[in-house]
Amino acid sequence: MYRRNSMLAVLSFLPVLASHAAAQNIQADEKAYCAYLDEQAKAQSDFLRWPDALGGFTQPETGLPMQLVASAQISLSNLKKAGINLDAARKNCELYKASTDVLLTLQYALPAIEKDALAHRLLLIDEAYKSLDALVAKTTEMVAAQNMTRPMLVSLLANRIKLDSDRAETQSKIAGIYVPQLPDRPIGAQVAAKQSSDIAEQKSLARLTRQNNWDIVLSAGAHQQIDPVANGVEPYGEVSLTYNLGSRIVDKHLDRSVDAYASWKRVQESDVERGMEVLRDQVVQTIVAQRNRIESLERESAEIERNLKSVNDADTSAALDFRNQLISTQLTLGIEAGDAAYRLDRLQEFLDKNFKQ
Repeated sequence: MYRRNSMLAVLSFLPVLASHAAAQNIQADEKAYCAYLDEQAKAQSDFLRWPDALGGFTQPETGLPMQLVASAQISLSNLKKAGINLDAARKNCELYKASTDVLLTLQYALPAIEKDALAHRLLLIDEAYKSLDALVAKTTEMVAAQNMTRPMLVSLLANRIKLDSDRAETQSKIAGIYVPQLPDRPIGAQVAAKQSSDIAEQKSLARLTRQNNWDIVLSAGAHQQIDPVANGVEPYGEVSLTYNLGSRIVDKHLDRSVDAYASWKRVQESDVERGMEVLRDQVVQTIVAQRNRIESLERESAEIERNLKSVNDADTSAALDFRNQLISTQLTLGIEAGDAAYRLDRLQEFLDKNFKQ
């Protein structure tokens, strides 16, 4: 018994370690991805902020001397893009975190409930095993006193073997289910956060595209006559302005593209909002199945209770054997009833927390 209880303690502690390790891995994943985005954005921003150096030969007009030109120029639009680019990277990072949270919940919500229910089933099996052990001990004493036959004891031992098999199978199922640490927020809030991050990222990208509608370029440099070579280097400066005449139309299309993206995400089969509805349907259908299971088990339990009452005062060996079989079956039925009730409670709790209107 000590060994069995120790094994249960170990099995109950292992999911905690696995969940903690999984949470650390998810955080490391998000941190690494956001660091990648940040470095990419900084590289692009630095490229946009620094002036361009230009150099070359030019001949202003036919017949005029050849000149060597060197200058530096900077774009005000690029300066604006540099800041927006960093903001877009931050929005992308937030979107990745929000997507990771909700996708984990969608993928592992039901496995988490299943694993929790299996752990509870182990407790039910352990309680039934103790009761069956007591019944076996009592029957063994009666066999020794020749009040019952050995085949009657063998039947109880066979049921105990079935409980051992059920325990081993349940432990194997628990070991085969991986569940990371899931966010505690309702899934509706997670989906809303993901959708908000989606829109924020698209707006940031639209702002970046809008910067192409205009530009002011500042240039400064010097030119030197080289054919024939002149004595002095002459400085020069230049300001140029560009503006796209269709910028208002472009901006309208960009605004509509953000709205269209949001509409697409609401109906996309593989996106989280659709996934949330699929999960809700799965939970509702599973609740119906568990309720039907409980109703069936209650009918079987009532039948066993009626049979137990009929042999409650009997003292013949056949009646005692029948009562032992009924009690053994009642213990097995108790495991199934307790398992179904626990699953129903967990599923209903999950439904109320995440989908309550």
